Amino acid sequence: MEACYSQHKYNVTTYNVLAISLLSLQTFAGMWINAFMVSVLCIAWVRKKSSNSNEKILVFLGCTRFWYLCFIWVSPFITIIYPSCFFVHPMPQLLSAIETFFNCCNLWVSAFLSVFYCIKIANFQHSFFIYLKVKIDRIVPWVLLGSLLLSLSFGIHIYEVIDEAVCDNINCTSRGHFWKQNIRLHQHFLPFYLFAGFGYAIAFTAVITSALLLLFSLWRHKHKMQMKSLKNVSMDAHIKAMKSILSFLFLYSINFLCFVLGIAYISKMENVVTSVIPFLEQALPGVHSLILIFSNPKLEKTLLRTLPCVKCKICMGQEMS
Repeated sequence: MEACYSQHKYNVTTYNVLAISLLSLQTFAGMWINAFMVSVLCIAWVRKKSSNSNEKILVFLGCTRFWYLCFIWVSPFITIIYPSCFFVHPMPQLLSAIETFFNCCNLWVSAFLSVFYCIKIANFQHSFFIYLKVKIDRIVPWVLLGSLLLSLSFGIHIYEVIDEAVCDNINCTSRGHFWKQNIRLHQHFLPFYLFAGFGYAIAFTAVITSALLLLFSLWRHKHKMQMKSLKNVSMDAHIKAMKSILSFLFLYSINFLCFVLGIAYISKMENVVTSVIPFLEQALPGVHSLILIFSNPKLEKTLLRTLPCVKCKICMGQEMS
């Protein structure tokens, strides 16, 4: 028993070290980007003692992405460096539940952000659209609270599913029926993945619809300005928001593709696809948050002021050494 434990205590190879290094670099970069966005908006919130709906969504999104990146980095790190610790009874269930909670928050809040931009910026004369434009600021807190509770239910459910699957797996292997192991695991996880895929599809549809509506509205507005030979000051802000949504549509498509491929190759853990998916999943939250920063004039100015300060401190540290 001790020999088996010592063999599985450390599982460090050259590939594992390289994978951990790349994942850590992506994770810490994404965490810094989201922490920067949250800190700047919170400081401005404290100074003004007020905040608009857009800033509230960005703060909530930045917090969920920060903790999602943190916990999604912990799981492969423990699995590769110290696998025997990962398979202690509550550890896989707890980490998976926490990852699912923050991932669901990130998924639905980011999709709602696209819908929020569409409602705020697009100009349609339909009565329902006008109603949403008037009421959207009051709806934002309830949507954030609803996404929080729904994500919590998903996290609790995945904890129960994994806990039940682990118990069945132990009973199955103890009886010698190893060939039934994968079948039992698929029976446990298939309903969850179908339900999660349905949630992904709804959020993905919301992102596509809001992007297309906003693109059509912006194109029509620009066409009217050109016909009247007028220039609108808000056009630059509209175009920035449009670029943000289109970029997120592209990133969201990659994220949705990773989710589908992860389900398709769930039984082939050594497949090349499953090796690439974690890198894409951890890169997307940081990349999109960086796009959101450059789409917000306040965040962009603060970031451009911060980078020279960091560069100067690094140079001073090198000169002193």
